[in-house]
Amino acid sequence: MTNLINIPILTRKVKNNLPKFIKTGLAVVATLLLTAIITDKVTNGALNQALAGQSIFSSSSSLLMEKQLPIYCVKTDKKQIALTFDGAWGNEDTATLLEILERQNVTATFFFTGGWISSFPEDVKTILAKGHEVGNHSENHKQMSTLSKEQCKEEIQIVHDKVRELTGLEMTVFRPPFGDYDDTVIQAANELGYHVIQWDVDSLDWKDYGVDSIIHTVTEHKHLGNGSIILMHNGAKYTKDALEEMIIRLKEQGYEFVTVSELIYPENYKMDHEGRQYVDGLTCPPQAEATPAPSGTLREY
Repeated sequence: MTNLINIPILTRKVKNNLPKFIKTGLAVVATLLLTAIITDKVTNGALNQALAGQSIFSSSSSLLMEKQLPIYCVKTDKKQIALTFDGAWGNEDTATLLEILERQNVTATFFFTGGWISSFPEDVKTILAKGHEVGNHSENHKQMSTLSKEQCKEEIQIVHDKVRELTGLEMTVFRPPFGDYDDTVIQAANELGYHVIQWDVDSLDWKDYGVDSIIHTVTEHKHLGNGSIILMHNGAKYTKDALEEMIIRLKEQGYEFVTVSELIYPENYKMDHEGRQYVDGLTCPPQAEATPAPSGTLREY
């Protein structure tokens, strides 16, 4: 006799065991994810690097989703660092900062908004004439991760055109306001020929903690090392008073100051999971890990 399937009984069995099936499935998924994370940590991001591949503008990926990272720092065997200033609001201290940089024979990179450039065009020319670099900081200092790709491009392109018309310079480095970015921001900048630049050493000058705080924060920063990018501001309250002593102490540690464009690799590079730019085959001293900020995190004024 042919055995007939008892549909009601089968349905009841499946229903009764459904929680067990779901629990088992979730356990399998969790195990796979944990294994992937441990593998990536043990191999120091090799899995991410393998997924990202190699290109002029390369990015770090994960198993769950691809996340593009800006350049936080650079892996280099040279004891070089880049000093950067963001400018969006005032201009009272810029001349003093330039005098200190000239006295210490140090070059730096200044990231300016379109509004700042329109207000102080002669200062932009002076900065370039003194051998410093000028970078793009967007037109209106908006939170870029809230914008569409076309809006991001407009924010960047307007400033680019202003500086090109004013000085003939074709800028290639861009720092998003507040250090805020997402994949769209990075893609928009890359498509316009820009490298997106963050930092791994924040002076915290924008918090107005005082001169000694700025000097100590930078010169004893746990991330400070070959290829570090230091964040400062041309309009913060104590920056001009802390700058020279900070530079002197960094020089005593053996560091050479270069512009961002001199520090980074312009092409054929890779990015690791922490936003450190590198090229294959380069042996360097150990460097403290930089921690990329999650998308939408505001890290400066």
